[in-house]
Amino acid sequence: MLVWCPDWPVTAAGIELGVPGPAPVAVLRGNRVVACSPAARADGVTEGLRRREAQGRCPELVVVADDPARDARAFEPVLVAVEQVVAGVMAITPGVCAFAARGPARYFGGEQPAAERVVEQIAQECGVEAQAGVADGVFAAGLAARAGRIVPPGQTPGFLAGRDIGTLERPELTDRLRRLGIRTLGDFAALPAGDVLARFGFDAALSHRLAAGADERPLAVRRPPPDLAVSEEFEEPVDRVDRLAFAARSLAQRLHARLTGHGLACTRLEIDAVTGSGQELCRTWRHDGLLTAAAITDRVRWQLEGWLTSRRDQARPAGGIRRLRLVPDGVLAHAGQQPGLWGGSGEGRARAHRALARVQGLLGPESVLTAVLRGGRSPADQVRLVPWGEEREPADRAPWPGRLPAPAPATVLPEPAPATVHDAGGRPVTVSARLSVSAAPAWLTVRDHPPERISGWAGPWPVHERWWAPSEARRQARFQVRLTDGRALLLGQSAGRWTVEAVYD
Repeated sequence: MLVWCPDWPVTAAGIELGVPGPAPVAVLRGNRVVACSPAARADGVTEGLRRREAQGRCPELVVVADDPARDARAFEPVLVAVEQVVAGVMAITPGVCAFAARGPARYFGGEQPAAERVVEQIAQECGVEAQAGVADGVFAAGLAARAGRIVPPGQTPGFLAGRDIGTLERPELTDRLRRLGIRTLGDFAALPAGDVLARFGFDAALSHRLAAGADERPLAVRRPPPDLAVSEEFEEPVDRVDRLAFAARSLAQRLHARLTGHGLACTRLEIDAVTGSGQELCRTWRHDGLLTAAAITDRVRWQLEGWLTSRRDQARPAGGIRRLRLVPDGVLAHAGQQPGLWGGSGEGRARAHRALARVQGLLGPESVLTAVLRGGRSPADQVRLVPWGEEREPADRAPWPGRLPAPAPATVLPEPAPATVHDAGGRPVTVSARLSVSAAPAWLTVRDHPPERISGWAGPWPVHERWWAPSEARRQARFQVRLTDGRALLLGQSAGRWTVEAVYD
């Protein structure tokens, strides 16, 4: 089930900037309209128009700059409202979210009542208009939401078949498909998947899955924020600061450990207490830096002393403290809380630096090297080793022509291992100058090891370097192969010889 809020950039601008709802509004990016309100569309404003033309069609048009951060902030309350009704919500883009429909459909008595309940919840909590649609995949559910439809299970391919190929929103791909006479998603889905991958590439293969009603990736649900608060309840109310401070120390350590486990740090701490008479006390402490376990303990002790030892009777709680609770009111992501290679403390990193510098002093600067990524066509070319302590800024990593597609191999062999590749009939596999492969690779033999079966392969990816210098020229074809035992390798073929260059994890 996918929930779609129409014209969300316009709605977000109205929420944060106070733009009147009935007014004609247009959101512009790069001097072109990317979203507009119904009142603006009624005056002829459409997406893609330039600012001057849009204002010419609608002189009273309110122009708002595009701000993705504003759209995301304004959409957070909508996600919270949806999570009050269903679980496992995935935010796709600001204004669009999705979730598995089976659970809500069973709870509310069907997909239609579930969709109506979610839309009603958004309207009640946020005052925002929304539409919901259901289909077998997120892409198809998005089209169903815009049409206000519930597609029955198994009928998604038929729902998509008659739609224009431009629905994929891949302009370059759709232009090529139209020139080949493929004008609908059904025509595209009818093509063999292997031929689409070989002819148009990986992105087209993903689009082919969408056209057939399948998703390009599983539904990644949005995790609700973790409950980081810690609390301690006493059997009898406690009115002694020393006893409460001892409990506060344990609470502070638990809170700090919980924050560290989530990679977070606390900058603002809320201290809550409930007295034996039922009185509720609350105070927030702010800190310029990051609150450590010791700093949290100190602030809790200070606050307890302020409550229990106040000279004013009306400010002192009656009956002692029955429950103490610490809430991290302000948290931020802090990479320093995650233990690094040399431990989580700055002292550990300093000791490591001194030790490595001493090794360099004894054996020379080149004795300790660190890796820095840089540009290159082969995996071995994309790593540069620099001495410890020197500048480690990465070199230009812009896409290189002939570079291998992701993912990168995990291990690059220091020296390529010689190998032979044969087809199913036992004949050597060759690659012509026009990159024509003589037969599908079926067997791989590395050095003197027994032959291993190849269960899948991709390529070739050619590279022709330094062609202007015949003595230094290198021409190579590279292949990715998967063996039956699950390993994946990067092979190279040059001058009729095969080698194993890298291993994928």
